Amino acid sequence: MQEKIGNVTLDYEYYPGEDLYSDGPVEEELLEIAKNYQEKELNQLIYERNSWPVLYHFSHIRQNILEWLPITKEQKVLEIGSGCGPITGVLARKAKSVTCIDLSKMRSTINAYRNRECDNVKIMVGNFQDVESSLTEKYDYITLVGVFEYSQGYIGTAQPYVEMLRRIARHLAPGGRIVIAIENRLGLKYWAGCTEDHVGKYFEGLENYPDTRSVRTFSRKELSDIIDRAGEFKTTFYYPYPDYKFPMTIYSDKRLPKKGELRDNFCNFDRNRIQLFNEGKVYDSLTDAGLFQEFSNSFLVIVERKEKK
Repeated sequence: MQEKIGNVTLDYEYYPGEDLYSDGPVEEELLEIAKNYQEKELNQLIYERNSWPVLYHFSHIRQNILEWLPITKEQKVLEIGSGCGPITGVLARKAKSVTCIDLSKMRSTINAYRNRECDNVKIMVGNFQDVESSLTEKYDYITLVGVFEYSQGYIGTAQPYVEMLRRIARHLAPGGRIVIAIENRLGLKYWAGCTEDHVGKYFEGLENYPDTRSVRTFSRKELSDIIDRAGEFKTTFYYPYPDYKFPMTIYSDKRLPKKGELRDNFCNFDRNRIQLFNEGKVYDSLTDAGLFQEFSNSFLVIVERKEKK
């Protein structure tokens, strides 16, 4: 079964018949916005509504995380966990085609209305495991923005994060790239007094998730080790600042932050936080010590197959 909203096709072949996750009534508000407001009106609307979900799902700053990638009109993109479509639009503008996978029919409908003018977007609604097994195309970019940390829920194996990468890699075109955006469980903001992004508990990630089973993020070394176990990959780390959700700057190992640059430590728009120390001054100390990469709040990781010699 398929549905068209504007130019966007929604495919329900693998939809289980009910949304297995939801943010509740606020999603009705998000749908109303997607139906009735144009992209150029969203910033004013965000200001007027003064709402974390509206900011999170409709801010154009979200697009900064992938907008800079050299995606061309000859390339195909697979967006896993596309949600309400905050990044789908920028991918559609850059790529030949975008195939989205998302478990929620409601969020996929919001995505379709928001990006209904795009004629190169298809949204497959259903569990990743079910949809993935049916994919026949190869993709130049496969993106997981805020998704990889939930792999345990997608993949029912002993090593779900390793297996997730292995399954995704099967769908890469030659020279293709997997793009992962994820929080660093050792990010400085968590030491300074922000709650863990997913479960809202202080120090939960720093203590290696003693009370959490459904989601987890990783340190730089842990994430590198998972990728190494998944296959013969080349891995490049980038460091979105202040985090991957609202990135204003993206640093790399070739251009790390300099002392005094890390002053916009606004995080946790959605929850209260405490402030245990001045993050800017501590970042200066970490920068001087060559430790910024270990304490960056988020990672953006580009994963490619190693070239065979």
